[in-house]
Amino acid sequence: MSFTIAAGDLDRIVTFQRKAVPTDDAMDAGEEIWSTIDGGEDVWAQVQEMLPSRGERLSDGMVLAARPARVRIRYRDDITPDMRVIYGSRVMQIITPPIELGRREGLEFMAQDYSTAGGG
Repeated sequence: MSFTIAAGDLDRIVTFQRKAVPTDDAMDAGEEIWSTIDGGEDVWAQVQEMLPSRGERLSDGMVLAARPARVRIRYRDDITPDMRVIYGSRVMQIITPPIELGRREGLEFMAQDYSTAGGG
C-alpha cells in the first residue's frame, strides 16, 4: 500500500532543534542550549492539534497545559525523539519516535508543548 503526502497538506513551517554541547557559562547557569539543525532550514509540515486541545496534569505541584499535536513532514533520516520542534511561537518536544509513512515518503510523530496554567 502506498502513502503519499500531498504538497497542499504541508502548509505550516517548522524548524527542528537538538541539544547542543553546553558552554561552561551555560553549565554554571543550568541552561539547556539548543541549536537549529541544517543551518536553520525551515521545513514544510502538516501540524494537527489533537483533541482535547488542552489537557491538564499535575507535575511537581504545578498545573501544566499540554497541547499535543501530530506532525507530518517529507521523509528525512535525521529527525530523532530527542529533538524539539519550533512552530510559530510554540516550542514542542517530540514525544514519540518518528514513524516512516509509505516507502520513505514521509515521517509522522507526536509533539507536545507545556506552559504554566496557574495553580501550584
